[in-house]
Amino acid sequence: MIESGDAAKVVDALSKNLAGVAMNKSNFERLPDTFWGYFARGHDGKGTFAVIVTYSEKEGDVDELVKMYEKWAEKSKAR
Repeated sequence: MIESGDAAKVVDALSKNLAGVAMNKSNFERLPDTFWGYFARGHDGKGTFAVIVTYSEKEGDVDELVKMYEKWAEKSKAR
């Protein structure tokens, strides 16, 4: 189980990574007009973490991604 201090370190690392991406507008110059996504993955000595940020003008695209996560979370909880 992840401890609260470790969880805080993960969120800190992710937020710094996302801030770095956000500060460089060239990361967004060639994006499609209607959708885009960003994926970051990392690890420490105890486990692996990831974050997915997505944008779509079609709400159903984002809903589908959330549903996929919910299914994965429910399946993982059952283990």
